[in-house]
Amino acid sequence: MGARRHGRIIAFQALYAYECTHPPLDELLQFAWLDAAKEESRSAKAASRSREALDFARLLLAGTIENLDAIDDRIRGQLDHWDFSRIAKVDLSILRLSVYSLVYVDSIPPSVTIDEAVTLAREFGSSESYRFVNGVLDGVRRTHAAAGT
Repeated sequence: MGARRHGRIIAFQALYAYECTHPPLDELLQFAWLDAAKEESRSAKAASRSREALDFARLLLAGTIENLDAIDDRIRGQLDHWDFSRIAKVDLSILRLSVYSLVYVDSIPPSVTIDEAVTLAREFGSSESYRFVNGVLDGVRRTHAAAGT
């Protein structure tokens, strides 16, 4: 698994924890729940990839939480006949992470962000999560591109 994919998974898991318990950001960014012994036993090359994954996860996590209100507004803007509070926590975590990438991280192509989100939804969400995530993110992508913001 590549460092960026691993970083997205870590960031998604941390966002899920944030949604459930609302720990302070600095605590989340430590990723204390990761198996430190496992991380230390990796080869030098794997350890370097692991550091890269953690750095990428920190970027995504911090940016998402710092822009949470704006991100949630963009998600709400795509919900027709669906209440925001009814979004499953797994799906919401994936959506928030991905909306941050779509709107605030120009170095990641929108198609990559959406593909990665669909993969996360298939792996961690319900059987229908990937369709919901894909639809919301495609709407955010189109709205963002049309507005030029």
